[in-house]
Amino acid sequence: MRKLLTLLAGGLLPALPAAAQDLTNNGATITLTGGAILATGGTLNNSSGTLDLSSGANQLYVGGNLVNASGAALAPGTTSTVTLNGAAAQQLNLNGASLANLTVNNISGGVALPAGSNADVAGALALTSGMVTTNASSTLRLLNGATLTGETSTRYVAGNLAAVKANVPAGAATTFPNGLTVTPATPLTNLTVTRTAGLNTAQLSYGTNVSGSNQGIDQIWRTSAPLTDAAVQLIWLAANDNGLSNLNNSQVWARAAAPVAGSGWTRISASQNANGTRTVTGTVPATASFSFFTVSIAAEPLPVTLVDFTAQAEGPAGVRLRWATASELNNAGFTVERSLDGHAFAAIGTVAGAGSSTVRHEYSLLDGTLPAGAALLYYRLRQTDADGTASYSAVRTVGLAGPNQAGFVLYPNPARRSAAAIGLPANALVEVLDATGRRVARATTDATGTARLALPDYLPAGVYVVRTRTEARRLLVE
Repeated sequence: MRKLLTLLAGGLLPALPAAAQDLTNNGATITLTGGAILATGGTLNNSSGTLDLSSGANQLYVGGNLVNASGAALAPGTTSTVTLNGAAAQQLNLNGASLANLTVNNISGGVALPAGSNADVAGALALTSGMVTTNASSTLRLLNGATLTGETSTRYVAGNLAAVKANVPAGAATTFPNGLTVTPATPLTNLTVTRTAGLNTAQLSYGTNVSGSNQGIDQIWRTSAPLTDAAVQLIWLAANDNGLSNLNNSQVWARAAAPVAGSGWTRISASQNANGTRTVTGTVPATASFSFFTVSIAAEPLPVTLVDFTAQAEGPAGVRLRWATASELNNAGFTVERSLDGHAFAAIGTVAGAGSSTVRHEYSLLDGTLPAGAALLYYRLRQTDADGTASYSAVRTVGLAGPNQAGFVLYPNPARRSAAAIGLPANALVEVLDATGRRVARATTDATGTARLALPDYLPAGVYVVRTRTEARRLLVE
């Protein structure tokens, strides 16, 4: 023990000394009994030995870090309370030990769990001031029966907050203190729900589509066992809206495996207005099995199960469309749409979906009636759910080498940062030249006869020449 701390019995809170004091236990046993209070304005380091709070409603106040070293014993009992009441950043490093009750009343700087150091709370976790933040590899866990109070958008557990329920009965709603409610058709035992929130990290605390242009809220819930045939309700904090300003069309999204960039998310609810409540409900059908859950909106959905979509010329008068899904939920089918200008689309055929499935499905459709004289065609998929909700794929283009086509075409034209030269032989060199004849970009066509031209960011607006060994076209850069 480096400095003397105040230790009282009878439940009286001592006056803290003017200077912060540290307490280090090097192999002794520190025991509080009968509602005693131990307070330190500095760090409490239980480096070895025992910190025993188990006999009575004892209180431990720590103004600095609370460290329970690996191998040291911490006996919390069932009624003791640890309060972290520092005026600067504090660290809670229990190395897997548990507390009976924990109150966070940090005035400035918050409380952090270091990497790889988990902490358990068996009774009540109360947040009265300050954020609690875990590392991506550490978790604050609420054991079976534990409660959480005081979360707001300015004080909550950011990172991994897990909650355990020993029994989740069938047909009854069981609410986990980290914002997920589960109503399963069959009973579940020892279910752990981990909420990862507020880390602003794609595929960790929020999901995205393939390109990363669309994203969900900054909260993802993970269940220790997959949910099947169960209703779920998700509640999140306004601090984690993640840029979704209009929540009129909020939806529940789910996936079976850990999030990665792009495919795998499946919508399991209709659109709901969550502007006032930040609460949405969804249903995992009996034909599906999901472990990860989050929220997005209809205008900016997470990726549907479409994982591949191609359009290629097939013979002199046909285009073959092929696509695949990784999983489907209530998928009524697909409509293939075609356009001559990339803006006005019309349906050319439909293909039935697989309904609900968690395995890969591949689809194909041949467009055998092409518009006469077309040099470039645009295609997209319209996927329709059983409830009539529709979403669209990205657009694919096909250059046609017909008798009415004179050489290659450029798309888009005008362009900004990129363009494609379509309808050329494979392995052909394509160059972009400015008004002085200086080359500013080049590319070689792929097996489909397409050269993808990346235009430099510094390129000024104007007219450029795109040329091959035998032909040239004008490209307008905006």
